[in-house]
Amino acid sequence: MQRTTVLQEDWWNLRAEATWANASAGQDLVVLRAENDQLRRALAGRAVIDQARGMVMVLTPCSRGAARNLLVDISRQCDTKLPVVAAALVAAWEGKPLPERMQRALRRTVRRFHVEDQGRDSRQPGKSSR
Repeated sequence: MQRTTVLQEDWWNLRAEATWANASAGQDLVVLRAENDQLRRALAGRAVIDQARGMVMVLTPCSRGAARNLLVDISRQCDTKLPVVAAALVAAWEGKPLPERMQRALRRTVRRFHVEDQGRDSRQPGKSSR
């Protein structure tokens, strides 16, 4: 997703003149823009993580926390940042191939999740373990 901001030319010139007239204000502006960019990247990563978490919750009926833990496990196994893993899963849902390493990690993690889930079900009182 690409975001474009259109600034009126007159406004930009006025802002630039006011900013560069004061050196410390110019430095503050650079710091604030860097922080703003960092926050935008964090929010974009968060959105894709939430989307992937929702997909995991649908595919393996589980809670939000369990879905996030599943994604974190895949991320650790692949030695890849969580937003990258989430983006790859979302892209796979849209038809792009999931990298082989992530496929293996996803299979292992989902398999382990189901084994642990079955173990919890069999220990609950009132349920038979047949």
